[in-house]
Amino acid sequence: MKQVSLLAAAIAMALPAAAAPLADWPQLNSAIKTDPVLEKRVADIVGKMTLEQKVGQMTQPEIKTTTPDDVRRYYLGSVLNGGGSWPNGNKRANAAEWLALAQKYHNASMTTDMAVKVPVVWGIDAIHGNSNVFGATLFPHNIGLGAAHNPKLAYEIGAATGKAVRATGIAWVFGPTIAVVRDDRWGRTYESFSEDGKLVAQYAGEYVKGLQGRFKADANVLASAKHFVGDGGTDQGKDRGNNKASLADMVNIHGAGYVPALAEGAQTVMSSFNSWNGVKMHGSREMLTDVLKTRMGFDGFVVSDWNGIAEVPGCRNDSCPQAINAGIDMIMVPDDWKAFIANTVTQVKAGEIPMSRIDDAVTRILRVKLRAGLFGKSPSQNAYAGKDAALQDRELARRAVRESLVLLKNEGPALPLARGNKILVVGKSADDISNQTGGWSLTWQGSDNTNADFPNADSILTGIRTAAAEGNVEFSVDAKGIDLSRFDAVIAVVGERPYAEGDGDIGPSGTLRHSSRYPEDLAVLEAVAGKGKPVITVFVAGRPLFVNDLLNLSDTFIAAWLPGTEGKGVSDLLVAGPRSYDFKGKLSFSWPKSACQTPLNYGDAGYAPLFALNYGLRKGQRSKLGRLDTSYAPGGCGASNTVPVHGQADRASFPLLLRSGNEQLALGADLNATFRLPGITVQTAQVNTQQDAKLVTWSAGATSGAALVARGAKPIVLPAAALRDGALQFDAIVAAAPQGKVTIAMQDTTLDATSLFTRIAGKGKQSVKLPLACFTARGLQLDRMDAPFTISTGAPFAIAIANIEIAGGAATAPDAVRCEELKQEN
Repeated sequence: MKQVSLLAAAIAMALPAAAAPLADWPQLNSAIKTDPVLEKRVADIVGKMTLEQKVGQMTQPEIKTTTPDDVRRYYLGSVLNGGGSWPNGNKRANAAEWLALAQKYHNASMTTDMAVKVPVVWGIDAIHGNSNVFGATLFPHNIGLGAAHNPKLAYEIGAATGKAVRATGIAWVFGPTIAVVRDDRWGRTYESFSEDGKLVAQYAGEYVKGLQGRFKADANVLASAKHFVGDGGTDQGKDRGNNKASLADMVNIHGAGYVPALAEGAQTVMSSFNSWNGVKMHGSREMLTDVLKTRMGFDGFVVSDWNGIAEVPGCRNDSCPQAINAGIDMIMVPDDWKAFIANTVTQVKAGEIPMSRIDDAVTRILRVKLRAGLFGKSPSQNAYAGKDAALQDRELARRAVRESLVLLKNEGPALPLARGNKILVVGKSADDISNQTGGWSLTWQGSDNTNADFPNADSILTGIRTAAAEGNVEFSVDAKGIDLSRFDAVIAVVGERPYAEGDGDIGPSGTLRHSSRYPEDLAVLEAVAGKGKPVITVFVAGRPLFVNDLLNLSDTFIAAWLPGTEGKGVSDLLVAGPRSYDFKGKLSFSWPKSACQTPLNYGDAGYAPLFALNYGLRKGQRSKLGRLDTSYAPGGCGASNTVPVHGQADRASFPLLLRSGNEQLALGADLNATFRLPGITVQTAQVNTQQDAKLVTWSAGATSGAALVARGAKPIVLPAAALRDGALQFDAIVAAAPQGKVTIAMQDTTLDATSLFTRIAGKGKQSVKLPLACFTARGLQLDRMDAPFTISTGAPFAIAIANIEIAGGAATAPDAVRCEELKQEN
């Protein structure tokens, strides 16, 4: 074996030759050409439609709020299911049950009173396989596919995904994601192929081609290139944030994937939540119409993201003429779609939206439906319809996993380990398929899943046991009480737990240090390292992270990303089997050497990662890392004056629980569950973004003191920046005034907030800011805090609450609550 230094390896890894940078957005020629006969048919249909029928075609609600008869009555052009939404609420629905609902929606669209019946199209987030469907094969997330440096995989996986989606009666995939992520703090980093726009471009067209083909095969589905544009480049990796890129960087980095995707004929484009230099994409006519449609020649349709129109200043979920005028053709309105239709019809009649813009949007929608062959063929007439077998392609997934693994450190025993070795497997992710699959797996965040929810899958532990023989493998999650002398080697499988945007975002108060969020991983490695047995660490995560402490405790370290349902693709390279495989993966993202080394991208000034872009060892290459620096500065990587109490970005520091009388109930991670104690119920709701809130409902007869409580495992010391003019702050929607006294408490200091909630009732979303001074004046000590939020009543009341935090400076805001409005509770 030969020694390869990190520096020499990084230099040796040649990047693809760079084409000359583009000065502006290019003019493109789509592989799907204009058909004059089809265009005439579209014009004929549009000419026979009423305004209400046209607006209906532009509307896309969620299946939880939409019946087949709604499709008929309102002429709905599309429906979607969000992550964690299934036919009849059945998480384990098979392909036939999905198909049955799709057929009902289709049949309803064929029984409207329209002169020409237009079939409804169902869209789904099939992010890595048909990932919302029980029993489907889940492929490695895009970050793993990027590490494989094999665009042909994208084509094959796109084709397999199309077939799996058609099995459920659905004809439209919200993918591929072709974001170029430049700050790994974003919770959607794993949905990106690479930080390198050139590599993303190599994958984008292939993935589209795999999904769509030319709409001549039953496995073909509509693709959606997303999210246009710049979602991966927001300041500090903030979800829905502001991208400050220059035109040159927006075109050549963030727009790189759109050139091949549109040239390959992607028929839909999803608009992005982010802003570009302060202008929200959902409201940017310059980008959606002037650039995308006019200059780049895109003649398909643009769909908004989940309630994305509400991101535009002056808009709401149910009303946004600005977005339609900017170029949004189909509007994703999961819940408020009836009001949206009524408002949009009124706005057209009032001249706020030109009829020509409506006609253009509907023309585009019908053009795409005709090209995709949706007219004259129902979901059940597809060759794969209702077939569970079509949901699976396990061998392809296993091969993709093998190609995606990146060997970062190789200073232990030669891999693969010989069959017959005695192996101790440790770590929380060894036998946890939910951790393997990550976000967008059966549920939106990928949470609340067990191994039983993945019947056609193998955990990494199962793969190791199969390869090494059952009697040679023992498993312990934490390695406590294990005699290591009985084993030849230790395999530790550790990493992140599932997340999507929101839960996965690392805010300014956080760092890239993995062990700060998952101390159990450091603990298990400390339990097995330095005991005379080699430690092979498999790191299951959705992004590169600061893991120097874990690297120091490991003889071998492998980045496995989020491999999906085929854990045997990992074990194929760990334990010798019938065939010999080598590591092929190379980093598609630069790997940080310190806790706050972000953004970190090839070509940056002063670029000095721990592992450079395109780094990755073969099993015959040895590394020599030496002891790495594990120090990290206190505080976060960005300036922050807030302390999260409970929200999408931090649900762990102060977990929520219900209290009623002597009973308590922890809410846990299941975003789709309803939690109940006598007189009080909690469900997931939306205040700002999808599933960001808790709707707390007290019923008649609730015991006095029935409460929602945020309580941490141990007290924290609040930073000075959060205390300075600080406030307890949360977003809320109160539909109706409380019917009795409602109190808010921090620690044991309780204030009567009845009059506050009466005042904001019926006024939509409100940002409530309760000055800390109102609590300290009544005796609250702020030195240590473990119960920063409790809301309680004994009378009927309902409130949706999101983003609870302690925010410095918020007490001086004009809309901060006056202490006089809060009465001290005796």
